[in-house]
Amino acid sequence: MMPTFASHLDALGQWRVATDSKLAALARFAREHDLLDDSSAEWFEAMRHRLSGEKLMVAFVAEFSRGKSELINAIFFSDKGRRMMPASAGRTTMCPVELGYDAEDPVGLTLLPIETRLQAASLSELRTQPQVWTMIELDLSNPEGMAAALAEVMRTRLVSKEEARKLGFWDDERPDDNPPVTADDQVEIPVWRHARINLPHPLLKRGLVVLDTPGLNAIGTEPELTLGLLPQAHATVFILGADTGVTKSDLSIWRDHLSGPALARYVALNKIDSLADPLSTPEQVQQTITRQCESVAQTLEIPTEHVFPISARQALAARLNGDAQGLANSRLEAFETALSEGLLPKRRENLAHASVDGARQFQGQLNRRFAEMRRLYADQLLELRGLRGKSSGKVQLMLQRVQAEAAEFEQCTARLAAMRSVHARMLKDALAELSADRVRQEVDVLQQVLGGSWLPLGAKKAFVELCARLRGLIEQAQQRSEEIHSMLVASFAKLNAEFGFSLVADVPLDVRKYADDLNLIERNYVQYLGLSQAFRLAQPGFQEQFRRMLISRLRVVFETVSNDIELWNKTASAQVDGQLRERRRNFKRRYESLDRIQSASGELDVRLQEVQAQDERVLQLQTRLGTLVDELVKVAELPAVEAEHPGLTAMKAISLDLT
Repeated sequence: MMPTFASHLDALGQWRVATDSKLAALARFAREHDLLDDSSAEWFEAMRHRLSGEKLMVAFVAEFSRGKSELINAIFFSDKGRRMMPASAGRTTMCPVELGYDAEDPVGLTLLPIETRLQAASLSELRTQPQVWTMIELDLSNPEGMAAALAEVMRTRLVSKEEARKLGFWDDERPDDNPPVTADDQVEIPVWRHARINLPHPLLKRGLVVLDTPGLNAIGTEPELTLGLLPQAHATVFILGADTGVTKSDLSIWRDHLSGPALARYVALNKIDSLADPLSTPEQVQQTITRQCESVAQTLEIPTEHVFPISARQALAARLNGDAQGLANSRLEAFETALSEGLLPKRRENLAHASVDGARQFQGQLNRRFAEMRRLYADQLLELRGLRGKSSGKVQLMLQRVQAEAAEFEQCTARLAAMRSVHARMLKDALAELSADRVRQEVDVLQQVLGGSWLPLGAKKAFVELCARLRGLIEQAQQRSEEIHSMLVASFAKLNAEFGFSLVADVPLDVRKYADDLNLIERNYVQYLGLSQAFRLAQPGFQEQFRRMLISRLRVVFETVSNDIELWNKTASAQVDGQLRERRRNFKRRYESLDRIQSASGELDVRLQEVQAQDERVLQLQTRLGTLVDELVKVAELPAVEAEHPGLTAMKAISLDLT
């Protein structure tokens, strides 16, 4: 059987566990031998959290009755022996649903009432207010009961047009998008605004987050979904009906919400089983499917190979019944393979690069420290061997010389203080333009330029200018980082020459790469400033949520830039502190050994052996460090999992020595 998306994701999860264990071993080794400074400890903690906690979001988007929930069941939950997500004829999922797992939260379904739309708080803010959510516990041992509880996401109620208008489900300016009206002039709306399902499913525990979105009316009226969750998804799956092709509402969703870039985009042409015709040959049915795929590709302006004909219902039934032929006929496996190969290798590659690059940099820092320690030990051995056959007076002279050298070395503290003062000032200047307050000021400028009017032309121009200014701030941060690097290179050279340090400034930090994140935000958000969104943008509530979410997204980018700059500078400072501390220890050891030699004639050979043992220990630590880093690199850079044996390579990684 071909590997599924689930098996590929499971292999990625096993690889993450194996890589994390190697990072843990490296950090433990450094901590046990007092080799872990604060900046390195921060990096290990952040990298391990990223490996174990980074989420992978796949968003499923479709108009009602396209088989979206059934496709989610077939790909992720066929192992439960029945449907988990509600999937039946007509409208099922009435609100956005997030499926994920957080060990700190109870297993269950949490629901946000639709009335919270009347509040100023955004969905991201409401996530931190558990009292506004309704909690329903889920019994993992009772699949029937779980399915019944999850059906809560289908609940609706009838309200007046006025209430529907307040909640964003009725727009007099866009009557075609309004829901049907009952005989007594009422409108059906969902009971819940958002749902979160917390389940300890193996795939969800691996960091997968599945976003199940409702149809056009809900997508268009929930700013948090359109401006927050969808643009952040690592992959989007747009589902169409094979029997209908691209309808007007499908096209509206695609153009308004999905035509922007994402890490990966897929179009699933579902319900190909509905095209079966007892009066047509299999070849004729295949020709019909092919024509429908070509028509969809032409309408959406994408390559035909990006359209995948499938039958989610047939695939789920086949997996529940162990029907290999039925699964092949559903064509789901080809889609899963494309989804896996387009998404997971990139995620693993990014994590592997971050792990290996950080570990190599840490190894370089420690190797420089080890080299400095061994150089000092070599000098001390040479000094001690020169004492053989010398008188007590000669030892006393050497004691005085050590004291003089230590006093002379301490003169470097004034130079270090001056360098640190300059360094701190330059770092403060570099970080000042990256603060959350500065980002908020720039967004406020956008608001002032618009003057409360979000007409398309003015909004787009002002937003593009905002993004250009923000890219300028990142470029400015890059220039200041390079200035700091140049200052440290010059200062380190003088300190090395005058006081015998072996300081090395690491490769300059590159923060220009974060301009790509700004470009992505610009491309994702600028589509909401177009003509089709003009009426919605005119609503004060939508404007405020747009501003809040924009600030939130931008703050994440600039906080990441600030954190990178701070961590790089902390590493440079830690190097100075480490060598200063080691030199002081060395002067103390030299003085103590000479003092002992002066008071006891047989102490010289003992001290020589001690210094030699210390030098050998450093060499052993350096060798062990190299072994641990090599093991990490070996696991992190394992070749991609072979299609015939999903999970096999990652399982080999687990079997390696993890100590």
